[in-house]
Amino acid sequence: MSVSSEMACKELEELVTEYLEGTLPPADQRRFGDHLDDCPYCVTYLDQMRQTIRTLGRLTEDDLSEDAKQDLFRIFRDWKKEPPNRQNRGA
Repeated sequence: MSVSSEMACKELEELVTEYLEGTLPPADQRRFGDHLDDCPYCVTYLDQMRQTIRTLGRLTEDDLSEDAKQDLFRIFRDWKKEPPNRQNRGA
């Protein structure tokens, strides 16, 4: 495999949703699989993502408290505003 066709862990993380949904282009599917063959950390990451999807897929809106819903809305709304390590934490 040439260096330009190798997939880095970061790229795999960015493509995992498309991979799991089956919408990843064939060339990227091969690169994704090749990376998994050589990276036990990303195999674990993929397994964790699958488990998360299975677990969360069973939840309904009624399973969450109002506070939890508001926290999730806030997190989703703000997730790209600032990197987590630079957020103002009241200090």
